[in-house]
Amino acid sequence: MVNPNTQSGAALSALAKRFSGSVLVNGDDGYDTARRVHNGMIDRHPTVIARCQGNADVADALAYAIDHKLEISVRGGGHNVAGRAVCEDGMMIDLSLMKGIWVDPINRRVRAQAGVTWGEFNRATQQHGLATTGGAVSSTGIAGLTLGGGFGFLMGKFGYTIDNLCSAEMVTLTGEVVQASRESQAELFWGLQGGGGNFGVVTSFEYQLHPIGPMVEGGLIAHAFDEAAPVLRAYRHLCGQSEDERTLLASLTHAPDGSGAKLAALLACHCGEAEQARNEMAPVKAFGNPVLDRIGPISYTELNEMLDPGFPRLSLNYWKSCFLDTLNDTVIDILIRQFAVCPSIMSKLVIEHFHGVALQTQPSETAYPHRQPGYSILIIAQWQDGDENDANITWARETYALLEPHMRAAAYSNYLDDDEGMDRVRHSFGENFDRLQQLKDHYDPQNLLHLNQNIPPSR
Repeated sequence: MVNPNTQSGAALSALAKRFSGSVLVNGDDGYDTARRVHNGMIDRHPTVIARCQGNADVADALAYAIDHKLEISVRGGGHNVAGRAVCEDGMMIDLSLMKGIWVDPINRRVRAQAGVTWGEFNRATQQHGLATTGGAVSSTGIAGLTLGGGFGFLMGKFGYTIDNLCSAEMVTLTGEVVQASRESQAELFWGLQGGGGNFGVVTSFEYQLHPIGPMVEGGLIAHAFDEAAPVLRAYRHLCGQSEDERTLLASLTHAPDGSGAKLAALLACHCGEAEQARNEMAPVKAFGNPVLDRIGPISYTELNEMLDPGFPRLSLNYWKSCFLDTLNDTVIDILIRQFAVCPSIMSKLVIEHFHGVALQTQPSETAYPHRQPGYSILIIAQWQDGDENDANITWARETYALLEPHMRAAAYSNYLDDDEGMDRVRHSFGENFDRLQQLKDHYDPQNLLHLNQNIPPSR
């Protein structure tokens, strides 16, 4: 609890008195819940948690942190594996209470605040049969996913999340509220399309929506692990024939019943007309002898919740990731060998394929530059017992090291863990790094917002 009779206590009490949300310190009810993020590896204790309900709260929290020389972290959904949403000591600006969603079905637009998750977003937009490219795990926050680029089931047809961003509202470090779009503050808007939280605190996002659902064709189909090699080769072949409407993910994963049985699975979504969808999903269903086939008509919201049980909150997570130009047989063999020795029945290897509209934008048109065809490999080490940290982290790192000769010099900032070096951060932004650094010089020359995939000022 804060002593209001001290100078710092009086200032904090004054902040709390005018705050619409709540101001928490260690010992307050709700503090321990508010400080925890999705990844159970992250166990930090901010000096102050400012649980904001609007832009004025954010501006006041920033001012307090700057005046008292507190390190600043910003939390949206709190789902990012690196855990930079929460600081040790310092000021945690918590946007998770900001849940407003306003759908305009006539113009197919939606504005949503930064505390909204993709599950909440989809629930609101699907009332009107509308959607935009968003996260495949419903507890993911819209803020972090959008600011980093945004992969999802609709990216082949409608591009990445940032390609559907129409505007964003941001509170600057000086407390100014700015609206950024292609028509106003265009350079800042460009930077927010993949540049992360480097320039200010983004409090709301406006997206273009598309007629999707309520039903799509999709779901999960899984094969026995001893069929993993032909399954991944079939996946590679299917990706080479993908229409924009069909998005396929592959995974080496464990059975959801907790048995530890290893599986080779495909997760699919087709967002086109029903007959077209059935025809283009037929080859996915026809291959091999699946032990589980849940591909068929499914609600768009249910599809985006299908992976949720595999990502329980406060499980221990360590991730590595990379981009590949091709999914060659050598890479397939590495993935299978490494998954065979995976130490946790919660871990998985995920392969995402990029095609269609997501690749039609030039790399310099948004801060997110990765527009080449190819694949992302996500190595997810996930476990429950802290005594098993070393074994699981070592497995992820060894898998990454074996893949290194096949990688592209590129990275996805939303997948970077907390121990990635500056070279990997630079690879996240590619040819756009210098331009992003100029924006950083303008909006945050002292690098006060550095708890992110950080773009340091140039001087």
